[in-house]
Amino acid sequence: MQRRNKLPFPKTPMKRLCIYCGSSSGSNPKHRQAATDLGTLLASMGIGIVYGGGRVGLMGILADAALCAGGEVIGVIPRSLMERELGHPTLSELRVVASMHERKQLMADLSDGFIALPGGIGTLEELFETFTWLQLGFHAKPVSLLNSDGFFTHLLEFLQHASNSQFLHPTHHDLLIVDHDAPRLLERMSHFCPDGAGIGAKIACQTSRPPSSR
Repeated sequence: MQRRNKLPFPKTPMKRLCIYCGSSSGSNPKHRQAATDLGTLLASMGIGIVYGGGRVGLMGILADAALCAGGEVIGVIPRSLMERELGHPTLSELRVVASMHERKQLMADLSDGFIALPGGIGTLEELFETFTWLQLGFHAKPVSLLNSDGFFTHLLEFLQHASNSQFLHPTHHDLLIVDHDAPRLLERMSHFCPDGAGIGAKIACQTSRPPSSR
């Protein structure tokens, strides 16, 4: 499922992208391939990855692919998960934080945009919190779904239902960028400016998107 989006704004460089994805590999090999392909693609484009720091599941597959292609990969992981030996041992940088809240905030601060790959409750929670921040104007960065083999199609149908039921304004609904093709998704993200977001995001976009923290 692909949602049409215009490209009305000048292209904005994206130095790092935050990737949300599962700590499980899932049952569909196409999702594993999507994680591999995205990691390799971002590395080839010189775009760094910020992610949850894990070595297992799609998280590990994504990180390994980017590292093998010479890319920068920054992991952010809570100390409790690091102590369970779930942290990736060979990242460009692994930042250990005290809490999940600190993890999500730092991942957002380090990134110029957000992509969700297939995942479970944690992936969806991260996605919707970031989407909510965009709706409220707390940031002006693109939020997107890579709809690998239709994984998010039922979720997109629910969002359309929420919009039709007048619980999600159409302009907010349209802020979410969706595509099944990774290069096209990145191109659309690079032209993003939030027409329907809060006033803070509009002002930030008019003065150029806020750079990620370094």
